[in-house]
Amino acid sequence: MRIVELTDRTPERLAGLVEVWERSVRATHLFLSGGEIEAIRAYVPRALEEVPHLIAAEDERGLLAGFMGAGGQRLEMLFLAPEARGKGVGKALLRYGLDRYAVRELAVNEQNPEARGFYEHMGFRVYKRTETDEQGGPYPLLYMKL
Repeated sequence: MRIVELTDRTPERLAGLVEVWERSVRATHLFLSGGEIEAIRAYVPRALEEVPHLIAAEDERGLLAGFMGAGGQRLEMLFLAPEARGKGVGKALLRYGLDRYAVRELAVNEQNPEARGFYEHMGFRVYKRTETDEQGGPYPLLYMKL
């Protein structure tokens, strides 16, 4: 596996990231309906363009296994291709963010217990809970700090 800083945010690159995002969300965000995923998908490209640091993990064949976004010591996003889950890709990406960008906080959907468990395993602890997500949707968020 190789960790790569994505400085070229071309339409083709962003389309590949959105595809991994969608497959990841469909595998892990079981609390979202198909329509809700489609609605969220509409603003994912903009989020990918705007996040200060965008980092990808590529497998041995050079295929995208996952990606993360970070800015201001905050993990903004981390998504893995379903076939990459449980293989150390998320851990490698997060460690890169911890080392390179001093990531110290994040938010995770309360209804995604596997993600919460992963972040707790990596040393993060919940310090705040909200009833809604950052877009005002009915999805509680857990804010975590290292």
